[in-house]
Amino acid sequence: MTNEWQRVRATLKKIWGYEDFRQPQGEIINSLLSGQDALIVMPTGAGKSICFQLPALLQTGLTLVVSPLIALMENQVQELHSRQLPAALLHSELPSQQKRQTFQAVEGQQLRLLYLSPETLLSKEVWQRLCNPQVKINGLIIDEAHCLVQWGETFRPEYRRLGAVRPALLKLKPEGTKIAIAAFTATADSTAQKTIREVLQLQHPEQFLISPYRQNLSLKVKTIWTPRGRRQQLLNFIQARPQQVGLVYVRTRRECEELVEWLEPKGYITAAYHAGLTPAERRVIETNWLSGKVLFVVCTCAFGMGINKADVRWILHFHPPLLLSEYVQEMGRAGRDGKPAEALTLACEPTGWLYPEDKQRRQYFAGQLLTKYQNAQQQAKKLPLQGEVTAVAKQFQESAVTLALLHSTGQLEWQDPFHYVRHLSKPSRSFTELNAMQQQLQFQMTQYLTTQECRWQFLLHAFGFSKDAAQWQCLQCDNCSRRLNSRL
Repeated sequence: MTNEWQRVRATLKKIWGYEDFRQPQGEIINSLLSGQDALIVMPTGAGKSICFQLPALLQTGLTLVVSPLIALMENQVQELHSRQLPAALLHSELPSQQKRQTFQAVEGQQLRLLYLSPETLLSKEVWQRLCNPQVKINGLIIDEAHCLVQWGETFRPEYRRLGAVRPALLKLKPEGTKIAIAAFTATADSTAQKTIREVLQLQHPEQFLISPYRQNLSLKVKTIWTPRGRRQQLLNFIQARPQQVGLVYVRTRRECEELVEWLEPKGYITAAYHAGLTPAERRVIETNWLSGKVLFVVCTCAFGMGINKADVRWILHFHPPLLLSEYVQEMGRAGRDGKPAEALTLACEPTGWLYPEDKQRRQYFAGQLLTKYQNAQQQAKKLPLQGEVTAVAKQFQESAVTLALLHSTGQLEWQDPFHYVRHLSKPSRSFTELNAMQQQLQFQMTQYLTTQECRWQFLLHAFGFSKDAAQWQCLQCDNCSRRLNSRL
């Protein structure tokens, strides 16, 4: 064992208390310390954060961590602060004084990790400070990189500009500077991996692709026939699991609050958690759940990323997620301690004739998406062939989405994170094809809900682990259990 690796393991034990790494944490850390680009697909709860936090702490200079949610950033930075480690975060809701202190820490080279969203990274006040030649930047980490694929075209278009960050920074840094990029996610099929590599402009990345399969996690789907039946199934489920820790996922803020109002008169102490809460409100709910004061939280997808709680025994999807990648992220929060856990999804009857709620929700979001593509297609005819994003945004509403979609179709190149030039050559994909791809992803979730095969086998196929899925039977999902019981 080299002296350098002894130092790495000693730091792991000193900060986190672990004697050694889990596979493949050590290989990933070694790759990042060598300055190599990397794409890492690891199951939820497999210890991704240590893989980039430890190399950042061992190096001089700053590692930027691009993260999609304020709650995720707050949790990771709070945990680092509890270990007395030099980390900070920046987001739009921070008080001015805290922002100033963080800017001073950046300029004074006092930080090792800086967490921020794509939007904050590309804001004028932050970008100017990071461009200071004296501010040494070692790496760019894209945490929860599946968000780049899911949201980068129509919801958070700044994700499509992240590939221009490294070359723009390198032009302003001392000669010989290296900035490695690593993308981490729990869910990315081969198409999503390709998108991540291309958008981020990864250079010969090392790839660590780990199957999402969790031996201790049992997957179930329950068919629901009425709105009343849906709520009754939820009640039956939690009544059968007294004193067990869990999470109930819903799709919207309104549904979140309505479900909590319905549960409270029945004696359940819970809370509604969504992106509409203040940071202080979110922190209270998280603390109460982590400490055991609240056994389960009713939440949207805003809850769970990066929150480290090992003893979650169940996840209940009150509504099915739109995408399979969302589902795997959310159900993967159960059973991180390796003990048996279960994930139940409540889904309307497949035809949608008797109970059309899920079908209507899918159609609503599909319609919203199609409108965005159609509006962007019309606006693309009017946008200048080259320009600066802020100036163009003042003239054309929603132009950020149009530019992101043009980039996705191969009709636009980012000269830096703020300036673009358009290509009039034939696009690699049309807007219609992009929309069709999104519809296919939503259909994949419907296929999962209705499949008769092993649910884990379906997921392994969907995320590109077909070799693992061959002749597979988990013997613990509802479909496998049903087949097993029919033979007895």
